[in-house]
This record gives sequence, C-alpha cells and structure tokens, in this order.
Amino acid sequence: MEAVRPDFAPAPGHRIYCNRTLNMRSIKAVGFDMDYTLVHYDVEEWEACAYGHVRGRLAQKGHPVHDLRFDPHAFTRGLIVDLQLGNIVKANRFGYVTRAAHGMQMMEHDALRRTYSQVWVSLSAPRWVFLNTLFSLSEACLYAQMVELADAGRLEGNPTYEQIYRMVSTAMDAAHLEGELKAEVVADPERFLVDDPELVRALLDLKHAGKKLFLATNSEWNYTVPMMRHAIDRHLPKGTWRDLFDLTIVQAKKPKFFEANAPAFRIVDEQGTEEPHAGPLATGGRYRGCNAQLVQDWLGVGGEDILYVGDHVYADVHVSSSIRRWRTALILRELEEEIVQEHRFAADQVLFNEAIEQKAHMDREQAMLRLALQRMGHGETLPAGAPAGATAATERLKVLRQVGEALDHELAALARRAGQIGNPRWGPLMRAGNDKSRLARQIERHADVYTSRVANFLHLTPFGYLRAAHGTLPHDAV
Repeated sequence: MEAVRPDFAPAPGHRIYCNRTLNMRSIKAVGFDMDYTLVHYDVEEWEACAYGHVRGRLAQKGHPVHDLRFDPHAFTRGLIVDLQLGNIVKANRFGYVTRAAHGMQMMEHDALRRTYSQVWVSLSAPRWVFLNTLFSLSEACLYAQMVELADAGRLEGNPTYEQIYRMVSTAMDAAHLEGELKAEVVADPERFLVDDPELVRALLDLKHAGKKLFLATNSEWNYTVPMMRHAIDRHLPKGTWRDLFDLTIVQAKKPKFFEANAPAFRIVDEQGTEEPHAGPLATGGRYRGCNAQLVQDWLGVGGEDILYVGDHVYADVHVSSSIRRWRTALILRELEEEIVQEHRFAADQVLFNEAIEQKAHMDREQAMLRLALQRMGHGETLPAGAPAGATAATERLKVLRQVGEALDHELAALARRAGQIGNPRWGPLMRAGNDKSRLARQIERHADVYTSRVANFLHLTPFGYLRAAHGTLPHDAV
C-alpha cells in the first residue's frame, strides 16, 4: 500500500490565489516592485511617520492640525474618496456604496441610504479617488480629520472637500519626493522594515530555475540601495542583492513606465551618478527612468512570458496587464491576517449559511401564503402546497413571522461579526457586505494571481501550475 504523501499546500494565508491560470514553467522573467512588495514596512510605524511629516507641512501653511493624531485602524486599502461630499466609502463590485464615513465617524445605515441609494461609484469619474495601496492609510486619516475641521469652520478660506483632498495629497507627495520621510527610514531601517527570511530563498529558487529577475521601482537609487540591502543581503549565502537581479530600474515613474517611451539613464556608480543611455539595456545594468518596451526588448520575450509583481492595483497590475499584456501578481500583505480571522470564523460561517438558507425557505413560503390569500379573495386556484382556508394560511404566516424575527436577530449578530473580519469598521478587504468589493473586482479583472507576500512563491516553486477556480454562477448546482 502506498504511503500517504504530504499535501505540499502551505497555510491558507501563505497561498497564492489564482484568477487566471498561470504556469510558472512558461514564465521567462519575473519583475518586482520594491515598496510593500520586496520590502515590507511596519505599516503603523511607516504610516505614522508619513502622517507626521504631512501634518507638519500643513501646519506650516497655517492649518490647525497640531493636535491631530494618526489612527492606523480607521481606514483600509481599497476605499474610495468622495470628493463631492467629503466622505470615504466602500463600494461593491457594481459600484454601490455599502459603508461610508464622514470625517472619522461611520455613517449610520439610514444616512448612508439617503446619501448613496441613487449613486453609483465609477472610478473613471473625477468625483472618486481610489485608495489602492497601504501608503493611502495616513492620507485617508488626515483627509478625514481635515474634513471635520472644515465642517467646524476651522479651515481658513472655507475650502471645498475636493480642495481639502488636494491639500493633503500635495503635501503627501512632497513628503515622499523631497526626501525627509525616506531619510528617516534610511537612518533606522530596523524601526520601519519587517524582516522576511524566506524572501531570499524564493528569489534564489526563481533565479536558479533560469528565470531573469529584474527590479522596477518608483523609488530613488539612494533609497532603493539601503532598503534592498537591509531586506536581502543578510539572508544571502554570498554576494549582495545586486547579484540576484539581472536588471535594476529606479524612478521608473509607473504607470508611465508601461505607457510611454521614456528614456533611460545609466547609473554609473554607487552614489547614483548617471549618464544618458542609448541603445539596448545591458544585463546587470542599473538605470533610472527607462520603459517597459526596453525591458521587453532586453529580455527578447513576449509579454505573456513576463510576470510582474507589485502592490499597486493600478500602477503595477492594471497598466502592465492591459497595455503590455504582462502576467501580473498583486501583493496584499493584510490578506495574511485576514485569512486567519476568516478561518477562526469558519464554524460561525456554517451557521450563518444555514440560517440564510432557512431564511430563504421561509421567505418563499410566506410569499406563497400571501399569494394564496390573494387568490382566495378572487376565487382563483390556490398555488401548490397552500393551506385550504384563509384562517390556516393566516395562522401559518403569523408563526413564520415570529420565527423569522428570531432568525433575523441571530443573522444580524453573525453578520455583524463577519463584517468585522479584517477591519472592525470596514470589514474584509475583498468583500462589501455579501458581495465582492470594488477592490476585489479590480483584482479579479487585472491580477492573474494575488498573495500576501513575495515569499509565498517559495511554496509555488518555479515549476508550479496554478489553475483558475471554477467560476460560479447563480444557477450553478453546487
């Protein structure tokens, strides 16, 4: 008798989830973003630091923000700013708003319905801003707090909600671009970076399998070097992070990297000195700018042979897949803990599903009874299964209403707990109520696979084959 073999499947939080079938054996090159992809940050530490720098810039402009404090749990990735009403909302895949906050306060159900029952969120419309990375958390928090200041009449000039967002966004961009924030991170990487010893092993497996590895990040050379060194070098058996990557591109300016034909500048020394570059890229080269077509020419392969891994739904995944036809993997670090919480809730989820099925059965019976009473009043043929008399039908309806009220109470408690998985205010990352979230829809459309960290490719191996799940339809038997 053959011995029982191991499953080889990792824990659910470390699996790679597949939207479109991906054969790793057919992938010739793997490209990586850096921030929140290869290099993961302590979200609360980084975002609190970013928040502090932006608050300082706003204070310099005379805004009364000195007493504001960062709340790392107030908002999540995948929310949407309503520039017209000053709200931050969560929408389902169809664009209907399921949760919303005005300022730091969540909107009650009735207020939510009055405000958004006739509104559909379209991310292509200028009214909406999609918060699609972990870098958005500090921005969302500060924006919501500034909205409260505006509502209290404490912002000079009575700016609109859209103007408030532009203030915060501009200050955030300046904090990133002018280097003060990143200089603080470089000075103390242990404080900000989360170490992942398995990352290097996964990268080495890919490289030893003959795949070209390249880095394409929007960060500057003088920031990229210390971050990569800290995240990778200590775990390498020999050499440095530069030995892992066949090509390094900094300040790629994604998404334009995938859209335009930006020139490349060759970095000639460790200090970041550069010179204009013409012609094909060189293996082992270091470049600023550049573009995806040059990378593809250097590789000599089609877009379907390249897998690009990043954390930004639009700049890393959407554009690379829709324009270049590269295969894509999205990193969702918060998914790891969320899946753990979902598994803890699994037994209650079974109870919830059973209660929903019971509720649906009772709804069907009540509808049939009401129809029976209607037909009795007109002397028409009763529906199948209906009681023979009006009294029996009425009494049965009364019983069903009583049972239904108790069931509704049970369902409400379970739904409330299910809605707190991931984040107590906003619920699971990829769900909006009982439906997929707008974020999940974006991931479904543009990410071939998604996972919580790059190190999870260690379990897939360079030879793995991921099959897309059977798509379910409402009329499916199972």
